[in-house]
Amino acid sequence: MERAWKTIIEPFKIKVVEPLGFTTRAERERLLREAGWNLFKISADKVLIDLLTDSGTSAMSAEQWAALMRGDESYAGARSFFRFEKAVRDLTGLRHVLPMHQGRAAERILFRACGGPGKVFLSNSHFDTTRANIEASGAEAIDLPVPEALAFGIPAPFKGDVDLRALEARIRELGAAKVAMIVMTLTNNSLGGQPASLGNLRAAREISKHYGIPLFLDVARFAENSWLVKLREPGQATRPVADIARETFSYCDGCWMSSKKDAFVNIGGFLALNDDVLAKACRDEMILGEGFPTYGGLAGRDLEALAVGLDEALDEHYLRYRIRSVEYLGEGLLKAGVPIVEPPGGHAIYLDAKRLLPHIPPSGYPAVALACELYLTAGVRSVEIGSLMFGRRSADGSPEPAPMELVRLAIPRRAYTQSHVDFLIEVVADVAARAKEIRPLRVVEAPARLAHFTARLEPVPA
Repeated sequence: MERAWKTIIEPFKIKVVEPLGFTTRAERERLLREAGWNLFKISADKVLIDLLTDSGTSAMSAEQWAALMRGDESYAGARSFFRFEKAVRDLTGLRHVLPMHQGRAAERILFRACGGPGKVFLSNSHFDTTRANIEASGAEAIDLPVPEALAFGIPAPFKGDVDLRALEARIRELGAAKVAMIVMTLTNNSLGGQPASLGNLRAAREISKHYGIPLFLDVARFAENSWLVKLREPGQATRPVADIARETFSYCDGCWMSSKKDAFVNIGGFLALNDDVLAKACRDEMILGEGFPTYGGLAGRDLEALAVGLDEALDEHYLRYRIRSVEYLGEGLLKAGVPIVEPPGGHAIYLDAKRLLPHIPPSGYPAVALACELYLTAGVRSVEIGSLMFGRRSADGSPEPAPMELVRLAIPRRAYTQSHVDFLIEVVADVAARAKEIRPLRVVEAPARLAHFTARLEPVPA
C-alpha cells in the first residue's frame, strides 16, 4: 500500500528561473508616491513577491512551451483553432466555441448581446470587470451570495454558493423577462476565492430552467472549484476531479473563461455556449473587435498552449499541491493572529483589513492602505478588494462603501516556492503587528468605472 506522506511537494522541477526585484525602503517610498499610492502603477521589476493577480502570471509547462512551436498562424481555419475547439468542447460539452484574448472580452461581447437598459444579471458575486461590462451595456448587476459568505472569520465549506431563496425571490420580484442571465462565478473571487457546491449549482439550474432564464458560468478557476468540491462536498471524495468538472458544466447554458488563471497561459480565453442565435450575435460582434472567429484576438501558438493548459489544470497531483500551498499560507497567517477570510480559498488568501484596521473607516480605504504597507515593508504587491474597487454612489451622490475591505494575496500557479510563502507569512505578520500605525488614504482622482486600476490616492494628513 502506498504510504501517504505528510509533506506535499511541488509536482514539478524548475527548469527556468527569473530574477526578483530587490529594492530598498527608500526606493519603495519614492515609487509609491510617484504611483499615487496605486500598486497597479508600480513597475514589476520593483516588486519582490508579486501577488497582484494570478491572471497570466503562472509558469507554463514544458508541454505548453512545446505547443507554442506547433502554432498555426493561418488567418482563417488554422489547425490550432480546431485543437483548441476540441479541448473546450470535450471539457464543457458546449457546441459553439469562440476564442477571446481574455475573459473580459467575452464578457463585453456577451453582455452587449443580451444585456442593455432594463435588464438585470443575478449572481453569487460578479467580479470587477464582469460588473463593469454589465453596467456598460446599461444593465444592472445584483449579487446574491449566501449569508455566510460575508462572515469572513467563520469557516464554511461553500461560501461561493448563491443564495437560492434570494435568487428565486428576486426573479419573482423583477419578473423573469427582466432577468437576462444568472451568473455563477467559480470560484467566487470577490468574497475570498470560495467554491460553489455541485448541489447549489444543480439547484440554481433548476431555478433557471423553471423560469426560462439562461445560466452562465464564469469558469476562470473551474479546476480549483472542482477540487474543492472533491475535498468538501459529501459523496464527491472518490470521484475523479475531471468528472466533477464535467458535471459542473452540465448545469449551464454557456460559460466564459479567462484562461490566464486555471489554464496557466499568459493570454487567452473563450466564450462557449449552445444557443445558436446568441452564438451568431456574439460571433458577429467578435469579428468587429476581437478578430476572425478561428483566432479571436489570439495567435495560433496561444490557442495551442491554452488547449494543453485545460488538460493540465485537472491533474490531481497539481491540484493537491496548489490548494495545499494556499492553505499553508492561510494557516501561517492565522497562527500569527492575522484575520483572513476563512477557510482559505482556491487561488488566494484574503486579508480582512476591516478587522485588522478598525481605526480606518471605509472612506479611508483601509484595504488599499494595508496593501501599500505590505509593499513599503518588503516589496510585496497585492490588490485591494474593497471600497475603491466596489464602492458605489447612492442616488443622492453620497458614497456607499463596499461590504468588504479585503486585501487579496493571489498566488501565481507554479511560480513561487514554500520559502517564498514562509517569507510572506513573516512580512504580513510584521505589518499586522504595526497595524495601528497605518494611516488612511483619500482619492485624488479616479475614473467612474474600474477606478482601482488607475486612481491616484494620497495619505490623509495627520
